Amino acid sequence: MNRLLPFEWIAAVRFLREGLAQTALIVTGVAVGVAVIVFMSALLAGLQADFLRRMFSSQAHIVLLPPDEVARPLRQEAGAAVLATVIRPSQRLRSIDQWQGARDQLRRWPAVTAVSAMASGAAFAVRGDVSKAITLMGVEPEDFYRVVAIPDKIVAGSPRLGVEDVLIGTQLAIDLGIALGDKIRISTAIGATQTLTVVGIFDLGNKGANQRTVLVTLRTAQALLGLVGGATSIDVTVTDPYAAEDVAQAIAAATGVRADSWIRTNADFFSFVNSQNLSNAAIRLFVAISVAFGIASVLVVSVVQKSKEIGILRAMGASRGQILRVFLIQGGIVGFLGSLLGSSLAGIILAFWRSFARRADGTLLFPVSIGTQLLLLAALLATATGLLAAILPALRAARLDPVVAIRG
Repeated sequence: MNRLLPFEWIAAVRFLREGLAQTALIVTGVAVGVAVIVFMSALLAGLQADFLRRMFSSQAHIVLLPPDEVARPLRQEAGAAVLATVIRPSQRLRSIDQWQGARDQLRRWPAVTAVSAMASGAAFAVRGDVSKAITLMGVEPEDFYRVVAIPDKIVAGSPRLGVEDVLIGTQLAIDLGIALGDKIRISTAIGATQTLTVVGIFDLGNKGANQRTVLVTLRTAQALLGLVGGATSIDVTVTDPYAAEDVAQAIAAATGVRADSWIRTNADFFSFVNSQNLSNAAIRLFVAISVAFGIASVLVVSVVQKSKEIGILRAMGASRGQILRVFLIQGGIVGFLGSLLGSSLAGIILAFWRSFARRADGTLLFPVSIGTQLLLLAALLATATGLLAAILPALRAARLDPVVAIRG
């Protein structure tokens, strides 16, 4: 078997086996570093995915809105002077101009996965002598459920919506004492009133949203809000949530409609996500540097210990390039073995974490898994770190004078 291996590999493996204690020590150090990188990366990725899942459970990536009412100047006379006063007008409930065309145009965009028109506004939910302020949202169920997975959040009834049906949140159902099949009266500021049947109760995971949100068909909301044939917003989801702002700007430029992405409307949360990514990158960098110094120090000691062997190899005809590759291979082997051991160690730590990081009901705080891509990246990073760390010791070994090395 050894005859099939190049000289450099045979020498590298032999040097590692002869200094077995040192090799085991540095492989263990690399393994600990890789385990930290893999576990922390998986943990932060799972945490971010859970945050995004919770955030987008009740909102879209991008929302298209009609432009604001423009301010109009009012002129006042003050003696001989004429003063201009700019008054910001109140924002009326308005429809997006030509919203059907914008919706159909967005459905053809490659970066867009779902589009849903909505007519929404303030209203009151009345049952008996109890009245609650709500946000009335008129949707086309088939389209809206692709943006917000309401069927997955139904705790009672079904998500079907007819023109005389309504879906309400769990908290509103408690406040009004409503059960499935009960009637609820919806009234709006324009004086429109309609009695609807509760066919489903949902839980969005937020008490305020469950207390305010009421879903009806688009046609029903249009009639109640005085927006016949209109839509106050268009919800859009995209393939990459982190590219939502770029897509929103492109949509605004193409359609002339104001487009707000979740990145703009949740700037603090996006900054938090970026901070997490930077923290993860910093952890990887400093762990990799620590691993590199550990590998380099062991290989420097190995060069000193093996100086006579290196001198003999050089005297027998081994080139400087071959000696250089011997120590580079050692660094690569140490890094690769450490990545394998570290990945296994990370899996053990993750299993231990899953057994303790649970809610009161026994479910996980958030799902965390170690993907194949992460393991491959860790192996590549550890191997590359080993190779880079071995460069200086390898150069030192290659520059040894064979006569001086043999004499010691």
